[in-house]
Amino acid sequence: MDEPILIVDDDVNLNRLLAKFLERNGFPSATAYSAEEAIKILSSQKFRIVLTDLRLPHKDGLELLQWISGHDSGCRTVLMTNYADVQTAVKAMKLGAADYIAKPIIPDDLLKKIQDLADNAGRHGQSLGAETGPEPAPPASPGKKMLGQAFVDKGFIRGTSQAAVQLEQHIRLVAPTPITVLISGESGTGKEYIARLIHNSSKQSQGPFVAVDCGSIPQDLAGSELFGHKKGSFTGAVADKNGFFQQAEGGTLFFDEIENLPYSVQIHLLRALQEKRIRPVGAEKDIETHVRIIAATNEDIPSLCAKGSFRADLYHRLNEFLIQAVPLRERKEDIPLFSRKFLENANEELEKEIPVLGLEPEVLAIFMQYDWPGNIRELLYTVKRACLLCQGQYVKLEDLPPELQRSAAGTGTRQASTGMGTPATLHAAATDAESGPTVSLPNLQARISLAEEEKNRILACLRQCNYNKTKAARLLDIDRKTLYNKLRSYGIE
Repeated sequence: MDEPILIVDDDVNLNRLLAKFLERNGFPSATAYSAEEAIKILSSQKFRIVLTDLRLPHKDGLELLQWISGHDSGCRTVLMTNYADVQTAVKAMKLGAADYIAKPIIPDDLLKKIQDLADNAGRHGQSLGAETGPEPAPPASPGKKMLGQAFVDKGFIRGTSQAAVQLEQHIRLVAPTPITVLISGESGTGKEYIARLIHNSSKQSQGPFVAVDCGSIPQDLAGSELFGHKKGSFTGAVADKNGFFQQAEGGTLFFDEIENLPYSVQIHLLRALQEKRIRPVGAEKDIETHVRIIAATNEDIPSLCAKGSFRADLYHRLNEFLIQAVPLRERKEDIPLFSRKFLENANEELEKEIPVLGLEPEVLAIFMQYDWPGNIRELLYTVKRACLLCQGQYVKLEDLPPELQRSAAGTGTRQASTGMGTPATLHAAATDAESGPTVSLPNLQARISLAEEEKNRILACLRQCNYNKTKAARLLDIDRKTLYNKLRSYGIE
């Protein structure tokens, strides 16, 4: 097909991924980010297929479809929609759409639709604009691993928020490609789960998944840890050793907290990424490597590049495609789903003779109000702890950790009736919990006392670890980001 495909979507990452995916499969592509921009492009260039989102700024995909039908009968339109229902499909077909596809997009299904349109035109010796009629999408093969199922199978819960839908869509598209992925997000947002999901849905899924904590690699041994070494190459090298690259051969190598990788090693990693070759310490020859690289960070790497603590060329090489792990406070509609699944897992893990069935309405209200600085990880541990302490069938306020109980006291959350309650009851509990702060003097004094106790505990751990923050965080059983936040809040230098 000589004429390209025009992809119209206001999601920049999705446009970029779809274009790369189609081009890799022999379909040259161009992109537009609104219906208005698409119309300008279509007015000056010929396209055989337009792949457009239904929801676009200002004009929607159906309006664009109408314009195309009136101006270029040879152009076929495929509609992408999160709202894939019979009414939308029928309306799109009446307006001249060749087909539609539901988001999150499964790359193989999209490719099949595009190929069918191209093959149909070729078989009948007609342009793609000829009236061929849409073909229904083929049913998924029973043996085909669907990404949605992988979310559940591998412990990553499929959320229902817009952020969760977009995340799944990006993973579906990037997983089958060789593109290097950078996952950015706060601690506890599930960056390693995302990396594992990409691996499990990729062509490297039969190979190993090797996770590397860059913050724990000793600087003087970083080269050996990454690339391996030969016997006798340095004091203590009593035998040949395979590094992380060799261990991950044929699979995926995941660099967690990539910003902590020693600067002196970053150039060697850049070379390995660019040339697909590594050289073990003490070796005379390079060896080829076939490894998919995924990195994660909870820092603003561009600012680190500006400060000179991270190589800009490595950052751009890692950032072929960025996935943003959204904090839990920005996707609170997923909290009930996560809580329910975590509770099911906790019942099984803790072997509860009488399983905990759910959360009291006031507990759910507290969960929906709380900011969750530790994100999904904090919610997981909170639910597991509550399940362990719960003596009845429903988690109560007293089963929650002190910080959530203090949150409830500070926001004036009122107690609700026992049991999960009706949706109206839960809504009322959540609404009641939104009344303004009513902190009593005893509660305020208790909060100050607990804060002082926490500050002293942090100082004691820092002294014990000779002020090594990474070790202190481990000793305190929190991540380093949380420790840094607490240090700032307590004014500890």
